[in-house]
Amino acid sequence: MITADAYADAIDLHVPFAPVLPESAPDAARARHEVLDWLLAERAQSPPALATEAEIDVSIRDLLTIRRPAPIPAGMQLRLDGLLASGARGRGAVTPAEVLAAPGSRQSVAETPVRVWPGDIRRLAVDAIVNAANADLLGCFRPGHACIDNAIHSAAGPRLRADCARIIEIQGHPERSGEAKITRAYHLPSRFVLHTVGPVVAGGHVQPEDERTLAAAYVSCLELAGTIPFVRTLAFCAISTGVFGYPKDRAAEVVLRTVSAWLGERPRVFDLVAFCVFSAADRHAYDKVTATGGDEVG
Repeated sequence: MITADAYADAIDLHVPFAPVLPESAPDAARARHEVLDWLLAERAQSPPALATEAEIDVSIRDLLTIRRPAPIPAGMQLRLDGLLASGARGRGAVTPAEVLAAPGSRQSVAETPVRVWPGDIRRLAVDAIVNAANADLLGCFRPGHACIDNAIHSAAGPRLRADCARIIEIQGHPERSGEAKITRAYHLPSRFVLHTVGPVVAGGHVQPEDERTLAAAYVSCLELAGTIPFVRTLAFCAISTGVFGYPKDRAAEVVLRTVSAWLGERPRVFDLVAFCVFSAADRHAYDKVTATGGDEVG
């Protein structure tokens, strides 16, 4: 496993992302058509008959989803940045203070506030969010697929995929399960994205190695985030509990036990650790564990 120092300069990890955006909003409609036409031309496809801005946005998103990492012309990057920034404004942002003040349990470990926050992780303006990645780290190539990997890459924009490709190139092999890498977050409100590969649980039957790998993924993210001076607030998605098949209740037990133990040994490394839960089932899984005290958080 390579450290962040091995690839930080190659992806400008410590350079704050500040895109140059179009000066005037009235060009947004034209920018949509120009970006769509460019993406279609790359694939030698004819423009479809699209009537609304929403339909064009979906087509752009889908074409970016299947696009391999490759340079983007400066003028087209400018237009694309404008569209991605507009999408981010539309979603809105939630600050760490708002997460801390949100209704629900108020727990801490070694002076570190720990929260379960229900919502869209793409809205969290924490220092770093965690993405449940695949071994290529390149995101999901299935248009419209409802996985967190696809959602995060689509919101951040194609620079995220390019950075991940560069990391894998430097590393020389696919990412191993239980390890983690870090990139800038680009058009997400967070500054960084931590990418980790959790275990794939066949048929929902958890094996001891699956539990060890899931715990390792969380520990790898905590340890990597802890080495970055700018990261004081961190939000996890529910790693492996989607298409990777890890039962949500079992995962919550492992996660809360693992993170609590890590934080207990390292007080004041973070100012907030949040578990972002998107579905009611995810929220129930965490609530069930915290209600029984099985996470040892308190």
